Amino acid sequence: MGLLDEQSWQGRVFTGGWVPAEGGDAAVIEPATGAELGRIGIGGAADIARAAKVAAGAQRDWAALPYTERAAVLRRAGDLFTTHAEEITGWLVREVGSIPGKAQFEIGTAAQECYEAATLPSRPYGELLPSAEPRLSMARRVPVGVVGVIAPFNVPIILSIRSVAPALALGNAVVLKPDPRTAVSGGVVLARLFEEAGLPAGVLNVVPGGAETGEELVSDPQVQVISFTGSTAAGRRVGELAGRHLKRALLELGGNSALIVLDDAELDRAVGLGSWGSFFHQGQICMTAGRHLVHESVYDEYVARLAQRAEGLPVGDPATGQVALGPVIDAHQRDKIHGLVTASVAAGAKVAAGGEYEGLFYRPTVLAGVTPAMPAYTEEIFGPVAPVTRFSSLDEAAELAADNDYGLSLGIVTRDVMKGLALAERIPTGIVHINDQTVNDEAHVPFGGVRASGTGARFGGAAANVEAFTDTRWVTVRGDVPTYPI
Repeated sequence: MGLLDEQSWQGRVFTGGWVPAEGGDAAVIEPATGAELGRIGIGGAADIARAAKVAAGAQRDWAALPYTERAAVLRRAGDLFTTHAEEITGWLVREVGSIPGKAQFEIGTAAQECYEAATLPSRPYGELLPSAEPRLSMARRVPVGVVGVIAPFNVPIILSIRSVAPALALGNAVVLKPDPRTAVSGGVVLARLFEEAGLPAGVLNVVPGGAETGEELVSDPQVQVISFTGSTAAGRRVGELAGRHLKRALLELGGNSALIVLDDAELDRAVGLGSWGSFFHQGQICMTAGRHLVHESVYDEYVARLAQRAEGLPVGDPATGQVALGPVIDAHQRDKIHGLVTASVAAGAKVAAGGEYEGLFYRPTVLAGVTPAMPAYTEEIFGPVAPVTRFSSLDEAAELAADNDYGLSLGIVTRDVMKGLALAERIPTGIVHINDQTVNDEAHVPFGGVRASGTGARFGGAAANVEAFTDTRWVTVRGDVPTYPI
């Protein structure tokens, strides 16, 4: 029997077990065809309250287990991603609109997230401190308790597991709220997989839902930390609500990342980087190359070659054909993309390729003559659009790249690596790639942005995960009981 063959999850939420959703249910829609793939439960206030209570009740016993047992569960979970890769790929292709290569990358990275998390329980969890008193003084890392994870639709497994896995490994319980549009891939898959891996009941709970469900999760008194990945606008609301409740909020938000092509770049390679950076997964990635800044001496040729490449990319249903781009997630997202394109064209940009759609299939689009005053330059498009802007000097390139609210990723293409590094120092971002495009990720690296892209490197890497999902407790031990004057 496959991971998702059982129908127990249909119309239900996972709160210590599969139970009917208080908030009703919703259809799981395949964006490429509009077909209904099943029905998932939508969490209401009572579902979140129950999930948080169940999680708090299960957390202490889970944290008290020998570290070797927690590590073993995470390793088994990693293995199960590989065991069930074909079935999970099918869901990512149909529910999310992923091409198979993207789905396979997502599954491989998710497995690595579990393996990396499995190393956390055996890490030293404290340090000895000097004390002026005759006592043993130490600082100890302890689980925060219950972690709330809110994950988006675009890369649903990775953007769930990268918080779920380390939080569990460090002794916490988790309530996961996946996006209702991709709740099977981003939620049900994890619930079933950790069940099979032997995670005790109640330690991981899955409650799909929209903004109201997320607000209930942030507000619940049992939940101590919120790990949110999503748009900057939604992240601001999460951060404000978490602050009101005095909770730690880990925010990984939007981006409008620059790919800078210097005058000495190898142009064919640069065009290949630009195409991948803007068109991979229909541009629905926070790290997407949202602004192509190209030196004036190679600008016209870069635009022509990128447009030619875009015109040759096949777009269609990834479940039935070999395509480079699948559908965007829904009509709302498509209309947002097209609105930014048409508004920029009205402001003077030229469509060098694309700019059209059929259903939810948006053609890879190249916009030339884009200026910093145009919507395609200033806003996160989250679609397969490559706005191209020219510059004449390194100073202008640095000014253009830095003059943006976001600060997630940065790519610089040049034959002079040291010049590229020096340029990167002038542009505030959480991630920099010299001679690569902006979309990169590995399970063991710190990941995050600055400015409107989030609260820094809060995901990935042992140190960042320990900081995110544990608290520090001061502990002292005396051999003799002291006396005090009053």
